Amino acid sequence: MATLTGAFLLRSGQTSSTYFDKYRFESNPELLKRVAKKMVPLLPHRADVLAGLELGGVPIATAISLDTGMPAAFVRKKAKNYGTCLAVEGADVASKRVVLIEDVITTGGAIVEAVKLVEAAGGNVVGIVCAIWRGDGAPGIASLPDLTVAAAMTKDDLLA
Repeated sequence: MATLTGAFLLRSGQTSSTYFDKYRFESNPELLKRVAKKMVPLLPHRADVLAGLELGGVPIATAISLDTGMPAAFVRKKAKNYGTCLAVEGADVASKRVVLIEDVITTGGAIVEAVKLVEAAGGNVVGIVCAIWRGDGAPGIASLPDLTVAAAMTKDDLLA
């Protein structure tokens, strides 16, 4: 995975002098497979459905689905006004235990929104697994204290 240096604005609104170009591993089949395999043991045992967040979580959720046989759903940032008009596509999450799959988490803003969308679709989010935790300290989202966040790698791992 490429670690870039410079001045970068993150989704969280924070700025950073380092950027983890996750598309380098998400677009490389061998690297994507290795990352997915690192994430599989982190999945909550009680999960029924994987749900990848648009955009970066989708290829990872698909790779994990291929490895585990678990069905995958895809959580849009918002429902489109055409087609199915759903915010959560793919596997049905209604009455299912859902684990959210994300590429990089810094503060968890996208996760908070995805939890709302999955719950609105009738799903019960039971955990969060990300490829890279770039937040401070142990993985976790302050506004979702009851949800465990597990990370395959941290920013410190990648900067070492």
